[in-house]
Amino acid sequence: MEGQSCCSPMRPAAPGDSPPPPAADGNPLRRVRTGALDGMPLIPGGEFLMGSADADGWPADGEGPVRAVTLQPFHLDACCVTNEQFNAFVNATGYRTEAERFGWSFVFHLFLTPEQLARVTQRVVGSEWWCRVEGAGWRHPEGPGSHIKQRWDHPVVHVSWSDAAAYAAWAGKRLPTEAEWECAARGGLVQKRFAWGDELLPDGRHRCNIWQGTFPTHNTVEDGYVGTAPARSFKPNGYGLFNVAGNVWEWCHDWFSADFHVTGPQGDPAGPPTGRHRVIRGGSYLCHHSYCNRYRVGARTANTPDSSTGNTGFRCARDV
Repeated sequence: MEGQSCCSPMRPAAPGDSPPPPAADGNPLRRVRTGALDGMPLIPGGEFLMGSADADGWPADGEGPVRAVTLQPFHLDACCVTNEQFNAFVNATGYRTEAERFGWSFVFHLFLTPEQLARVTQRVVGSEWWCRVEGAGWRHPEGPGSHIKQRWDHPVVHVSWSDAAAYAAWAGKRLPTEAEWECAARGGLVQKRFAWGDELLPDGRHRCNIWQGTFPTHNTVEDGYVGTAPARSFKPNGYGLFNVAGNVWEWCHDWFSADFHVTGPQGDPAGPPTGRHRVIRGGSYLCHHSYCNRYRVGARTANTPDSSTGNTGFRCARDV
């Protein structure tokens, strides 16, 4: 199987399928003002500098150029949606995630037992640490036999963009645009490398859940977490948001393009009108400087809307 990136592998098409044409839904951003505001700090909006000229950026990601973007004020979840919250949604609606309907999802190899690894028949080419695991899903993050009983306050994972959008609609909210996500993640700081400043370990303290050690074989767990951390971990940023760096990738509203933003709108941008991949931001517990430094606040990548992994979740936005 071919993976789109080492960070978040892409669900392959069925045998014999050709790549789908770009979706053409007009990508409208629907303003939503009905969801509860508990745990949703107000992000003041206004003008901020979006993008990055960081030398460590991936050219194909289209991080730059740095540009002035203007946003209306909005609310954003302080934390990613948790297993407990997603469970309430499923209980209320009977919703089945795409991973449950497909029957499998991507799991990181070190989380599997020797017996599970022996049953793995497909790995992502070039990122062989990603395994297709039958029965893996949000309730069973490492496949059959695993559970979330001790992870109710962790971000829900193995959710696709479509799953995230369905939850947001049920909650009277929506997914944030990429510009909203970055503005909020910066926490009022201007062009800093991380959500808290330019130093990865200020005063020697960990500020996010990423990989330490030698990727992908040995994690020293210096930050305290080998997989997901509780959604309210580490110190929040200047807007009161938790874990906007590392922990789990977060789905955004926008279709992905490496260059649409160069000539596109700079006022409340919502991405291109068509695409094959949706934007994900923030990095995950698997990010490491040796192969992926996308836990920087200006970094970006994408995945197909039906893809799901053990390191991708989301948070919701709501209009003022």
